Amino acid sequence: MARRFLAVLTVALALLQAASAKSWLDKRFNTDGTVRTGYDASGQQVVMLNLNQQSGAAGFNSKEQFLYGEFSIQMKLIPGNSAGTVSCFYLSSGDDQWRDEIDMEFMGNSTGHPVVLNTNVWANGDGKKEHQFDLWFNPAADYHTYTIIWNPENILFKVDNFFIRSFKRFAGLPYPSSRPMRLHATLWDGSYWATEKGKIPINWSNAPFVVSYRTFYANACVSGGACHAGSGRWMNKQLNGAEWGTVKWAERSYMRYNYCNDGYRFPQGLPAECSRY
Repeated sequence: MARRFLAVLTVALALLQAASAKSWLDKRFNTDGTVRTGYDASGQQVVMLNLNQQSGAAGFNSKEQFLYGEFSIQMKLIPGNSAGTVSCFYLSSGDDQWRDEIDMEFMGNSTGHPVVLNTNVWANGDGKKEHQFDLWFNPAADYHTYTIIWNPENILFKVDNFFIRSFKRFAGLPYPSSRPMRLHATLWDGSYWATEKGKIPINWSNAPFVVSYRTFYANACVSGGACHAGSGRWMNKQLNGAEWGTVKWAERSYMRYNYCNDGYRFPQGLPAECSRY
């Protein structure tokens, strides 16, 4: 009996140590709203953001600020009717009118319709640079990896192994390059905007809405500190021919909106970078 107890205790301690080694939330982030944690079968920490009508928005925000880096996380989105919700993974320098921001926003869907991924870049308070894509898989059925690479030459957006967008830096045009940014993940009520331009609000009878995050990764330059080892891999990253091929595939097959094609929104002329790609 004693041997069996010791064996069980040894296994339990090993699992606890493995889980602790793979914990990332408390070490690197502060939280807001209803945030719950657990571990999957492999010992990976899972962070669950919860939204209902009483609790309001939920999220986690990095303790450190970054100036360039590669950031990725695995997400499993809200199943069923998630219309009106917005699940996010993004970088932001703050809330002021001159903020810089790099967004991956998942706009909830009515059951049976695709989830829309909105990518956007803000520089010196200048945004309105959205590329939107219908996701080509069910993002609530399993975890998928979403990546932002931000370096002095371009900002790259990646879904699993596919690059879907490159936002280039052009001389004389705003680009996020001087304001350190924190990393955020949030879940909030975007009824006024998220689904079919606000036509379908949240149905609170479907609450609580839950989005799950795991396997956070960052290799970045910390503001006021050093860049992590291996930063050259992303610091100099630009797309090669094959990677541009996946961008064109995503644009051709799944793009829902491109700000550079929206003359109605820009009656005085399209943003200057649109003519340089």
